Amino acid sequence: MPNARVALALLLGAMIGPGAHAQSAQPGVDMSLPRMTEANLTRAEVAAMLDAARPGAPADLTGAWLNGLDLSGLDFSGAILRAAALNDADLSGARLDGAVLDQSWALRADLSGASLRGTSLFQTQLVEADLSGADLTGARAAANFSRADLTGATLAEADFSADMRNQSMGLMRGVLHKADLTGANLRNARLSRADLEFARLREADLTGADLAMATLGGADLTGATVTGADFTDADVASARLQALVGAAEGQFSGTRNLDRAFR
Repeated sequence: MPNARVALALLLGAMIGPGAHAQSAQPGVDMSLPRMTEANLTRAEVAAMLDAARPGAPADLTGAWLNGLDLSGLDFSGAILRAAALNDADLSGARLDGAVLDQSWALRADLSGASLRGTSLFQTQLVEADLSGADLTGARAAANFSRADLTGATLAEADFSADMRNQSMGLMRGVLHKADLTGANLRNARLSRADLEFARLREADLTGADLAMATLGGADLTGATVTGADFTDADVASARLQALVGAAEGQFSGTRNLDRAFR
C-alpha cells in the first residue's frame, strides 16, 4: 500500500500532467483550477482550527485551499499543511515553526518576516514568494524558491541539499534559481547540489556552508562572506566571485569552470 508521500506525489503528478516535474512544476500546470485560485476555508475557520490544536494533535490542514487568504500573524506552529494551496496568501509575520508544508503550493505568497524554524518544505512551491526577513533556521528546504525574495532572511543550518535516498522522482533539491538572497544569513547551511543559478548572494553570509556540487552559474557572490565554505565541484561558470570576505587561498581550486568566473 503506498505511503502518504507517494500518494501525494501521484496526486500532484495527475494535476501537473505528463512530462512536467513537481519540483519545477509550473510548465504544464493548470493554474486556473479552483484548487489553485480559491479558498475553501475562511481566516476565522483556520484560526479556530489552530486554536483547537493540542500537543500531539496539531491542526491538520492537509490539502486545504487557502489561496489569497489573509493569514498574517497566525500561529501555525506544528500544523500539517501537506499539499495545501497557499498561492497569493498573506502569511506575513506568521509563525510556522515545525510545520509540515511538504508538496504545498505557495506561489507569490507573502511570508515576509514569518518564522519557519525547523519547518519541512519538501517539494514546496515558493516561486516568486516574498520571504524577506523570514527565519528558516534549520528548515528542510528541498523546495522551489525560484525568483523568490529572500533578502535579509535567516537560513542558518537550513538544509537545501539533494535528497539522495529517493531518486525515483528525480533529483529533489533546493532550487533557488534567480532568487534574491542579498544579505541573507546562510551560516552552516547545507546547499550540496542545490540550484543557485543566477541567484543574487551579494553580501550574504556563507560561513561554513556546504556548497559542494552546487550549481552557481551566473550567481552573484560579490561581497559575500565565505569563511570555511565548501565549494568542492561547484559549477561557478560566469559567477561573480569578487570582493569575497574570508576567502582562503585555494578555496575555489576544486570548483568547475573557475576560469570562466568573474574574479
